Amino acid sequence: MANVAIIGAQWGDEGKGKVVDWLASRADIVVRFQGGHNAGHTLVVGEQTYKLSLLPSGVVRGKLGIIGNGVVLDPDALLGEIEKVTAQGLKVTPENLRIAENTPLILPLHPALDKAREAARGGDKIGTTGRGIGPAYEDKVGRRSIRLCDLAEPETLSKKLDELLLHHNSLLRGLGAPEFEKAALLQQILGWAPKLLPFMEAVWERLDAARAEGKRVLFEGAQAVMLDVDHGTFPYVTSSNTVAGNAAAGSGIGPHAIGTVLGIAKAYTTRVGSGPFPTELFDDTGKLLGQRGHEFGTVTGRPRRCGWFDACLVRQAVKVGGVQGLVLTKLDVLDGLPELKICTGYEIDGERMRRLPSAMAAQAAAKPVYETVEGWSGSTRGARSWAELPAQAVKYVRRIEELVEAPVTLLSTSPERDDTITVTDPFAG
Repeated sequence: MANVAIIGAQWGDEGKGKVVDWLASRADIVVRFQGGHNAGHTLVVGEQTYKLSLLPSGVVRGKLGIIGNGVVLDPDALLGEIEKVTAQGLKVTPENLRIAENTPLILPLHPALDKAREAARGGDKIGTTGRGIGPAYEDKVGRRSIRLCDLAEPETLSKKLDELLLHHNSLLRGLGAPEFEKAALLQQILGWAPKLLPFMEAVWERLDAARAEGKRVLFEGAQAVMLDVDHGTFPYVTSSNTVAGNAAAGSGIGPHAIGTVLGIAKAYTTRVGSGPFPTELFDDTGKLLGQRGHEFGTVTGRPRRCGWFDACLVRQAVKVGGVQGLVLTKLDVLDGLPELKICTGYEIDGERMRRLPSAMAAQAAAKPVYETVEGWSGSTRGARSWAELPAQAVKYVRRIEELVEAPVTLLSTSPERDDTITVTDPFAG
């Protein structure tokens, strides 16, 4: 069985949607293994544009989609998303979508706490989406979560809700935010049961059967390595492990079954929200990258911060994320720039480093060390072979390969699915 796991190799928003869609067309099953509806993938298929946050991208291609136990699931968000894509002509039923029975749920009290805490932080806010992702993961590790399987056991649900409200109402009270009443919340949760339980199953059994049958499985990550709760720019990170190793724990398969790991990176760098960004540009070039790249968050609509390609950062993501091949996107955004810069390291308090350290003050003090390369005047947009690329564009890609210490497996040259240069087939194993 030749499986593929795909993760972001920067701070997210690298263009995973198109690449995952392209790979999903060749897979049998697509598994979402972490994150929540704070992540978004945009898929352009013909004249239709699908914006997905929870649904695995495979549903657009008629493949089986699985939401794994590593995801925190907002029932209203999922049901709303199903309704939206149904209006666009897709069918989402228990025949093509399954949800792990042990998936934790995001309840209305989670975003309420998320927003109240962000407001209390003032200028030191993390920059969360306010959708309750962090508090839901906190409940998971605190063993308080209400999980999908609890919807089938009203008595269990009622008891667990008592504990959950004791915890959350205490926090909300301390922050001066409104508290939640059990009766209304219990009624809302029970109302989800008939809509969600038909999708529920022990997905680890299905994935084990797929392994035995030699089916192709695509593991779809959200966010990116530098937003990983352990390996990212903590505390300006998401609340889950975004590295490929979590594909196993987040779906219920052994690590041997993850297969080839692809990391997606833009030909430049972007970031949404707060946190360190050594190569960020505040000049006209930064604005140009944002305009050309249409750099606005799929979920939040927030403008993304833009900067030069940080090879030091991506190399770090390659190492800790287990990336075996790089997928480089949005090369065409750099068309026409006379010169480009690539960050090859940092200077921190007079010391040169090839990694971004974990300490907050050191991250904030990191100044990029640049290598300047010649740009190109021709167009790369829509290229489907190396021969169609300007010579300097090829040199730029090759230099990135050298610096991040990983080969470019796929090169994306436009939002269109077929505008992709394939170097090696990731499903070949």
